[in-house]
Amino acid sequence: MNSEPNISVLTMGSDLDVTTVPRVRRAIDDAVDGGCLRIILNMAGASYVDSAGMGLIVSELKHLRSLGGLLSLTNVSERVFRSLEIMRMVDQMPISVAGREIAELDPSVPPLWRTTLRVREDGLAAARGRVEELLGTVGFSPDDLYDMCLAVGEALGNAVDHTCEGGILATVSAYPDRAIVEVTDCGSGFSLEFDEPEVPLSAERGRGIKLMRLLTDSLVISRKSTGGTAVRLVKLSHPYASAE
Repeated sequence: MNSEPNISVLTMGSDLDVTTVPRVRRAIDDAVDGGCLRIILNMAGASYVDSAGMGLIVSELKHLRSLGGLLSLTNVSERVFRSLEIMRMVDQMPISVAGREIAELDPSVPPLWRTTLRVREDGLAAARGRVEELLGTVGFSPDDLYDMCLAVGEALGNAVDHTCEGGILATVSAYPDRAIVEVTDCGSGFSLEFDEPEVPLSAERGRGIKLMRLLTDSLVISRKSTGGTAVRLVKLSHPYASAE
């Protein structure tokens, strides 16, 4: 399990069933006992979840909510997602399905609204608050809003860390089915290597890209022709919406 002060990512290397539930429960509860209230269960290695596994998800979700925290699932297989649908759990927590592609927007369709703000190094907290305020009007559930704001905060923090005197711009755009936040800077920014090696638990940095990929529906990082980095984060405003 990879842990930061407020976030723990537990990766399933096998199915979530009656034989693995006790181990997973201990890992989650140990993280919570250590003060972590944001648990991401990476289901990449789980092709099957039985009733015991479903019970674990429900009980830990309730437990974390009672403490003001959140449990979410990422890299869920289509089969497991179907089971979660049947159990009516897809509206109760953030769930992302592995391999699902988000339909590209028609470039001729304008956003419902778009706001750009300049972010100063000494104004990071204010910028995060303003972005959260804007995203709060899109129609996200509280959990999805939290995830998107957390991802944007990571992008803003990295930009502040690497930018030059030209500063940082954050653009928030709202569409009928999604919100897009683009963070641009003129510094070195993020590495474009997405298959970064596993970061040791003792390392202070290096988890940013992985965290943003877990929290959003789409992440694109690119170099600007004028220098600097552009980070584009997309979050659908309702589960698995797609542009027709």
